[in-house]
Amino acid sequence: MDFNVKRLAADAGTFLSRAVQFTEEKLGQAEKTELDAHLENLLGRAENTKQWTEKIMKQTEVLLQPNPNVRLEEFVYEKLEKKAPARINNHDLLGHSMIEAGSDFGPGTAYGNALIKCGETQKQIGGAEREFIQSSAINFLTPFRNFLEGDFKTILKERKLLQVKRLDLDAAKTRLKKARMPDARAAVSTHFKEKKSFSSTDLWNNRKLAEQELRMTQSEFDRQAEITRLLLEGVSSTHAHHLRCLNDFVEAQTTYYAQCYQYMVDLQKQLGSFPSSFSNNNQSSMLGGASVSVPTAPMSASLPSVSAGSLAAAAGGFSELRSSNGSRKARVLYDYDAASSNELSLLADEVITVSSVQGMDSDWLMGERGNQKGKVPITYLELLN
Repeated sequence: MDFNVKRLAADAGTFLSRAVQFTEEKLGQAEKTELDAHLENLLGRAENTKQWTEKIMKQTEVLLQPNPNVRLEEFVYEKLEKKAPARINNHDLLGHSMIEAGSDFGPGTAYGNALIKCGETQKQIGGAEREFIQSSAINFLTPFRNFLEGDFKTILKERKLLQVKRLDLDAAKTRLKKARMPDARAAVSTHFKEKKSFSSTDLWNNRKLAEQELRMTQSEFDRQAEITRLLLEGVSSTHAHHLRCLNDFVEAQTTYYAQCYQYMVDLQKQLGSFPSSFSNNNQSSMLGGASVSVPTAPMSASLPSVSAGSLAAAAGGFSELRSSNGSRKARVLYDYDAASSNELSLLADEVITVSSVQGMDSDWLMGERGNQKGKVPITYLELLN
């Protein structure tokens, strides 16, 4: 028990000594041991690294998840060490809406088919986005967070301990300085209050005690400064590691954008094969007349050249079909979006059954696809043998 009391008293005295030294330094009444320039530079670099790492992490998190509420929820799950629920991203939501709309309009229509294709592409982009976010979180954000919550906290702890050792050193210097003053008897009286007079031996012993304390605190300070310096020099390795993480992030971002670009190029090619027949249909409907619209074949620079003989053969085939009142199989050359309820929408390369109906305009035939039936333009058809 006596040992514990003495230890507590010694700790209280040490704490008081540090507090007095710190206060006197702030008031300019005590000298302060300055760290060497190299150590100060290392401390500044470590603090700078910590600040920029935090800022880059924050902005990266905003880039990967712009919604602050979702970021907060993910942070809570992380602190609770629970897995956050899987979320559908905006590309997935748009893709689902487009696919549902296309299915409602009918995949047999040009617009419905286009919506479905766009929706599928949006879902592909959503998948690529999830892969990019996951890769960035593992290979970029996690190493940055490990530095802040691991290495830098260790540096901060040792830096605070270095500050404590410095205060002990400067307090020991102050006590030795007072012990060497001409009026040292007055200084010793605060240390030996039970004595009324002090001999030269008492003053000499007090000075030796102060010198011994200074040597001990100087040794502890030097040792702690070396430990802190080694940790701070390790920040160079941290920079090298973060550089590799940055390369991984750029590579993941490049892959993500390349995937998105390829998906959109493929989609553009698919949509480019659809004829632009909407303008003619819309124009005829705006005129408000009851006249019948005459379909025209879509113009395309990629269409193969057609000889006069083949055109004559095709015209003869349709004439023969009309005169026979029979039915033939025909291949659809281009997508066609029906302009009215009595027409049949077509998809390129599908095969339908066509027949002639008495009294129908010569530019049209009756087309059948399963239970679906409607007028189709002959310029979109190629009769099969």
